[in-house]
Amino acid sequence: MALLQGANPLTRGPHVEADFSPSAPAPRLGFVSFGASRLEPGSGSLGLSVGPGERSSFPAPIRAVNETRAAHINGRADGAQGENLDQISPVGNSANIKWHQCSVGKLDRQELLQQKGCVIWITGLSGSGKSTVACALSRALHSRGKLTFVLDGDNVRHGLNRDLSFKAEDRAENIRRIGEVAKLFSDAGVICIASLISPYRKDRAACRALLPEGDFIEVFMDVPLQVCEARDPKGLYKLARSGKIKGFTGIDDPYEPPLDCEIVLKQTERDCASPCDMAEQVISYLEEKGYLMA
Repeated sequence: MALLQGANPLTRGPHVEADFSPSAPAPRLGFVSFGASRLEPGSGSLGLSVGPGERSSFPAPIRAVNETRAAHINGRADGAQGENLDQISPVGNSANIKWHQCSVGKLDRQELLQQKGCVIWITGLSGSGKSTVACALSRALHSRGKLTFVLDGDNVRHGLNRDLSFKAEDRAENIRRIGEVAKLFSDAGVICIASLISPYRKDRAACRALLPEGDFIEVFMDVPLQVCEARDPKGLYKLARSGKIKGFTGIDDPYEPPLDCEIVLKQTERDCASPCDMAEQVISYLEEKGYLMA
């Protein structure tokens, strides 16, 4: 509720005592009209008419809209895909949808955070070290004063994706949902670190297509199957080998390694860098591409 400044009250006329008895008539509601002609150019305030020749004013929030940096270019909303965003149209299975543009855009949020929003998508076999590297990377960036958020595949299945199985169609939907959430974090100016097997190239490519060029950074944990199986931190390879788990990536379901990823973190049985060292490789890439500054 706005506080109207000025000495003049909003009502004029004789003093009337309020009647709160049960027989009192219901109060009448009125509306105050904000006419365009009441806005004085350059005054920075709206005039509220209270009587002939009288006015009360209060600071208007319009200036903030004019002063903020534009969040869209050529009619395209910040972070949105497609054309004709000003029109009502169907989107997927939703009808009568219109993009609502906010005056605070991605560039404003990035300036506030002094970093550039992006998605670091860590993919690889189970046991390749994705989650460990993701957390090491988040910690290293946090120590540099950068805001991150980790979307871990298992963690997301505790809530948002708890209704999905590991069938092919559900795995695709799992990736799609995480990709959309990661995009929101990127639009917020956050460095989002997504850590999940995401075995199929087409699903990863669909997530890449959600973001502007360069803002999807694919990191491939290039670790041989025998190394991952030897680690087997969750005991899942053992269950898959015994037939107790069906459709397990690397055993009876394929993993499609990236063909054009931005970063490869390669490990072998004899050469295995520490999670912190691998995190520093990713940070070097972010620094080189300018993501750690606004």
